[in-house]
Amino acid sequence: MKVLVVHGPNLNLLGRREPDVYGTKTLDDLNRRLNEAAASLGITLDIHQTQHEGEIIELLHGGIGAVSGAIVNPGGYAHTSRAIADAFRAVGYPVVEVHLSNIHGREPWRARSVTAEAAAGVVTGFEHASYVAALHALKTLTEER
Repeated sequence: MKVLVVHGPNLNLLGRREPDVYGTKTLDDLNRRLNEAAASLGITLDIHQTQHEGEIIELLHGGIGAVSGAIVNPGGYAHTSRAIADAFRAVGYPVVEVHLSNIHGREPWRARSVTAEAAAGVVTGFEHASYVAALHALKTLTEER
């Protein structure tokens, strides 16, 4: 099983960006933990980070026929991007949306995710463990289909 992982805007700054919200672990730390979890589940990961909305969409489109599912942290695009939501719907494989922080416990505008409307599910608020939980959920979801 192969899973696409897309880290959206500003996630390259993990460990430095608002450590009181996002913690002090880096994106490399997150990817290492995710790769360890994937290996234990027999999953191969294709991991990317981008600041660009269009690139997120292109990565999702590129997964058609190549991956069983995707884990996407759309960052701030979660609250604005109908285009990414449309890509979630269009690709034909399940997409799990993740957020490191609890978007429902922050500013009111963050609680609404337009991309979540199109996701198979959402994991939010568990820092790096959000990604690991999403990986387990995606494996279960694809095995049941």
